Parts: sequence; structure tokens; C-alpha cells
Amino acid sequence: MLRELSCLYSRSLKPLESIREGRMTVLELARKSDVEDHVIRYYARIGLLHPAYHPRNGYKIFAGSDVARMRFVRQAQGLGYTLKEIAQIFEESLRGKSPCPRVREIIKRRIKENRDKLDTLVQLQTRMERALAQWSKMSDGVPDGTMVCHLIESVAKRCEEVKKRLDM
Repeated sequence: MLRELSCLYSRSLKPLESIREGRMTVLELARKSDVEDHVIRYYARIGLLHPAYHPRNGYKIFAGSDVARMRFVRQAQGLGYTLKEIAQIFEESLRGKSPCPRVREIIKRRIKENRDKLDTLVQLQTRMERALAQWSKMSDGVPDGTMVCHLIESVAKRCEEVKKRLDM
């Protein structure tokens, strides 16, 4: 069993020893957090994780609490928070301030942004469905040098006609 586990790590059993001490390498934290190792390295690079460094080999060493921190990051991302926002939440928490007011403010803003995007998408979907219905009654056209695709151009022409009627 020990031999099988040592094959998972490069050249030494130091990562196995670190598990016993509650310390983990990048790969161990990645496995426990169910993410790729490059994600752990990136989060350390941008400051979401704060590893210690092994004095002899310079490897990043993570604490057991980093598993919970990674779980929090994934939960926050699942609610639509960006990594920058998550970092701000961590900063407030580390300063002893409740991050809850900021968390509420961010999600309220995000909900409004999402509603605006959904409204825009619904409008686009409606235009697309109307265009398709209109096009089903039209024959295919061949470009004649003044038109590229009469289907698309017919939509613009129809919009202009509707605008003129509304202005009257």
C-alpha cells in the first residue's frame, strides 16, 4: 500500500509525512478539494491561498484549513461570486469584520445584472423566432451584388417599417 501511494508522488515520501502533520502539498490539496493542481497554484499566486514554503525544497505547503477555504471558494463561485469578490470577502473576514453586508450587496447587484441579461436574451429570442417565422414564408435568394442575404436584410427592412408606423 505504501509503495502504491509513493508512486503518486514524485521521488519521496515527504508528502505522505506531511499528511500526518496536517500539512499538504499542492497535489494533496487539489485531490482533497476536487480541483486540478493548477487551480491551487493559481489561487496561491493571486492570494486566495497563503501557503507556507518548505525551507529545503521551496514546495508550497498548505494547512488543513485550506481544504475548508477551497470549499468556501467553490461554494461562493457556485453562487456567482468572482474570485476578486471572494478575495474581498476573505479580507473582511480576516480583519474581524462580518463580510455578510458585502455578500448581500454583491449578490443583489448580481441578481439585477442577471435579470437585465435575461431580459436582453428574451428580446433576442423573440426577434430570432419572428425572423424565422417570416423566413419560412420566403424563398431562398441569390446574391445580386446589392444584397448579401435577403433573409437578414428583410428583418432590418421590417424593423424600419415598424418604426415608421410607430412614429405616425
